[in-house]
Amino acid sequence: MTRGTPSPVARTARPARAPSREPEAGPLDSHATTLIGSVQRAMRLLEAVASREQGAPAKQLARDAGLALPTAYHLLRTLVHEGYLRRDSGLFFLGEATERLSSSGARQKRRSTVRDLLAHWRDAIGAPVYYAVYREGEIEVLCVADSPGNPAVHEWADFRETGHAHAVGQCLLAQLDDTSRRDHLDRYPVRPLTPYTVRDKDRLLRRLERMGRMEPVIERQEYALGTVCAAIPVTAGSSAAAVAFSLPSHQGERLMPAARRLQSEVGGLLTTLAISISI
Repeated sequence: MTRGTPSPVARTARPARAPSREPEAGPLDSHATTLIGSVQRAMRLLEAVASREQGAPAKQLARDAGLALPTAYHLLRTLVHEGYLRRDSGLFFLGEATERLSSSGARQKRRSTVRDLLAHWRDAIGAPVYYAVYREGEIEVLCVADSPGNPAVHEWADFRETGHAHAVGQCLLAQLDDTSRRDHLDRYPVRPLTPYTVRDKDRLLRRLERMGRMEPVIERQEYALGTVCAAIPVTAGSSAAAVAFSLPSHQGERLMPAARRLQSEVGGLLTTLAISISI
């Protein structure tokens, strides 16, 4: 054995380190638990009030929600203060804040319905599909369903200001009365965007007057070179809306067959679309 080299027996083995462990998540602290419980109890009270359209007193609501009366009183006062409930002659009713939540949820559902419809039509006709309305003197494109293979038209000129040059705008303007139509064109004058754009206001007005009220509106390269479009009118009372699609100009022969197909499907869903005008 070489001098100076420690004997293997003399070496002290180091104990293996225990693997490090992440601290385990502990239970929710009492404050968080209390908050969650309060929210749950408040929601039960709101549900109880919602189930009683004629209103109900605190004692009845406490029974309905399975809460102690003092707890129910405290939560009811808080919900009234925040506007989720209102109190009238000792009875509790849903308040404006709750109604706003309800209307917001309804709007979201309408938006989802329209998006689903547009996606269905996009896949059915193989083209990007648009949904637009005329609201408070303005053209608004509310939803677009497109895909990488069928992209939407690039908005190189503001759709609101160029309604005279695209099928969506012409379709919406055709649904207006003469005074509203002229007012719009005074605010957004006719101007050429391509060699195919209608040249002046009078020609456009004559074209709009000749359009059948529920007939598809066809536009070929008036807004963008290389693109043709069709729009289907959707009328609900005094409101005007349109469903439209666009195609590359080399697929122009598909325009009218696809427009007729879309028109037939839109006709069966006018109620759904009309209700959704307010999205």
